[in-house]
Amino acid sequence: MIIHKKIITGFIVFSCNKKQNNLDQNGLSDFLKTSQQEYVKEAPERSIDVELAIKLKIENKAFKVEKYLHSYPNCWRTDKPILYYPLDSWFIKVTDFRDRMFELNSTINWKPKATGEGRFGNWLANANDWNLSRSRYWGIPLPLWRTEDGTEEKIVGSIEELKLEMQKAVSAGLMSKDIYEEFKVGDFSEENYSTVDLHKNIVDAIILVSDSGKPMKREADLIDVWFDSGSVPYAQWHYPFENKEKVEQTWRKADFIAEGVDQTRGWFYTMHAIATMLFDDVAYKNVVSNGLVLDKNGQKMSKRLGNAADPFEILKTYGPDATRWYMISNANPWDNLKFDADSISEVRNKFFGTLYNTYGFFCLYANLDDFDYSEPDIPLEKRPEIDRWILSELHSLIAKVDASFEDYEPTRAARAISEFVQEYLSNWFVRLSRRRFWKGSYGEDKISAYQTLYTCLVTISKLGAPIAPFFMDRLYKDLTENTDKNGKESVHLSDFPKSDGSIINKTLERKMERAQTISSLVLSLRQREKIKVRQPLQKIMIPVLDEATRNEIIAVSDLIKSEVNVKEIELIDEGSGILVKQIKPNFKKLGPHFGKDMKVVAQAIGRFEAEEISLLEKEGEITISVNEKNIKLGLDDVEISSQDIEGWLVANNNGITVALDVTITADLKNEGIARELVNRIQNIRKDSGFEVTDRVEVSILKNEILELAVQENLDYIKQETLTEVLQFVGQIEKGTDIAFDDITTKLNIIKH
Repeated sequence: MIIHKKIITGFIVFSCNKKQNNLDQNGLSDFLKTSQQEYVKEAPERSIDVELAIKLKIENKAFKVEKYLHSYPNCWRTDKPILYYPLDSWFIKVTDFRDRMFELNSTINWKPKATGEGRFGNWLANANDWNLSRSRYWGIPLPLWRTEDGTEEKIVGSIEELKLEMQKAVSAGLMSKDIYEEFKVGDFSEENYSTVDLHKNIVDAIILVSDSGKPMKREADLIDVWFDSGSVPYAQWHYPFENKEKVEQTWRKADFIAEGVDQTRGWFYTMHAIATMLFDDVAYKNVVSNGLVLDKNGQKMSKRLGNAADPFEILKTYGPDATRWYMISNANPWDNLKFDADSISEVRNKFFGTLYNTYGFFCLYANLDDFDYSEPDIPLEKRPEIDRWILSELHSLIAKVDASFEDYEPTRAARAISEFVQEYLSNWFVRLSRRRFWKGSYGEDKISAYQTLYTCLVTISKLGAPIAPFFMDRLYKDLTENTDKNGKESVHLSDFPKSDGSIINKTLERKMERAQTISSLVLSLRQREKIKVRQPLQKIMIPVLDEATRNEIIAVSDLIKSEVNVKEIELIDEGSGILVKQIKPNFKKLGPHFGKDMKVVAQAIGRFEAEEISLLEKEGEITISVNEKNIKLGLDDVEISSQDIEGWLVANNNGITVALDVTITADLKNEGIARELVNRIQNIRKDSGFEVTDRVEVSILKNEILELAVQENLDYIKQETLTEVLQFVGQIEKGTDIAFDDITTKLNIIKH
């Protein structure tokens, strides 16, 4: 087999061809000199590559010549074919430091780790000497002077050294004067350095003298610009001429850098190489290797394809904070992001909208009660359980966010903050505490509610400030400027929150999580049966595995009943037989876990009795014997459900089973109607511009079904809507039409 090697493509192939005495660079150059002004590619007649093929045939060096389609390098600017030539270059002998560079890399915190250990680590392990010189005009000239025969050379390390060498050249008659005579050695002022121009067109005029008296000219090449970028950590301090001690002891290593993954062979590499060679140390402690921003279909953005997003239009439409929060919470910075502008709107509404509405709710009632946090903090032990729970979750959040930022995991931090605001603060604490803010006198319970919500909002503004600096700063200022809690001028000048372990109560958090799970199950059953939450139901039944679970549910039973609108919760023994559990294999999990044994394992699961199902739910795993060997099954390997019983609906999740009594009695129906009426009155109050504290009079167009419901629930309706007078009338000329269930009527509300 004969292999064609492209002679002028790369260092290794070129060396190989030289060793095998193939057509060498000079031979090719001689041929090309006779072919000047001719086309290498796309010639009108015969291009040079055709001429070369003919030459090789004539010299009997060609085995076979044919045309074939293959990839070829083209200029990214002009799209024209490119020829590569090996040139004499100056190198930094990186291979002497290669092993040490590889060792030091293991001390750097890479995000993602795979880039540091894989792509960058592999590059270091196989690093060649660094080609330092470039054949360009603008840049930093190589400070290297050589005699014409190349036997003598001098490397100049500073302007001071260059001036001394120029004085020698002047004395030898090679230069008329020191061209930097105005420069004062030791003066590091900008004015002094403005007298010096070190660009190629200036320094190329400097002729130095060798030790043997021969003239020396500067090498024509420039220094690779990546050497500039790699030197920035030290060059910015004018090291080693100034700040030597500070650079070597304190200012040398960056805590954090970030750039695209392509910089593993660029900036990341040059900084690491220079730091290793100069200081035997790393240049940076932590590095984030950024991924790409793609379009929503995962394609690279391109103006040509028309799928590029205009960043200025995006920022103008959605704002910088919503855009940044979307990008950071959607994907890790080192992962590629499928960018979808519509998703920014979703983040703006769900996270920022929820946070703003929570702040608005706080302001509304805080202003009504003149709350300014002038009262002493209510001691933790005197606060209601729901306050202690949200503060516990808050300090758990602080610990989680702090650890995430510390580990350069902003996505994990953003998602934790979002979950806390939406699921815990707004959807649970505020909703379940709403009545505390607008009912009752300004006493300890209400003050505790205000202090707790205020603390949560201020803390969120601090936790979220690194990602959403503008929104969080406005939130912080609006919260602190009118209170006795001395806030800083800006959230960015305040201290980052610290987690207080004494406030964290994991038992309480677990108990409240159980309440949320039960509530979610009941609400899902209501939705399945299309029973609105305003419609009260009588009972839910929950099987309990042990006394600890029973006590936890009892402790939060009032919260659950309020949340899902049921009258009572009945806790039953798991083995009572009222609810029958059923189990089936989860084949998606069993296959990867057990392979060829999957069928036998599935059959064993199908034979489980109630006792085994209960044990699996309680312990989270169970050991069974299959083909004379013991294997462990986890909850992920199976799907456990409960059979519905007549008049009830049943659901399971996270080892919790809930049965909901869906029978609606006449009394429950009337109470549901009353709740619907309260909702309509509240909406009309709001739309009519009534103040929250206004007492009103309500007139309702007569309706037999509605009258019965109101009669049974009159006190509740009047209390909830601040109604002084509620009456049914035969005619209403000006009013608001309302309709719900099978009821259609009209309301009129006036201020009392």
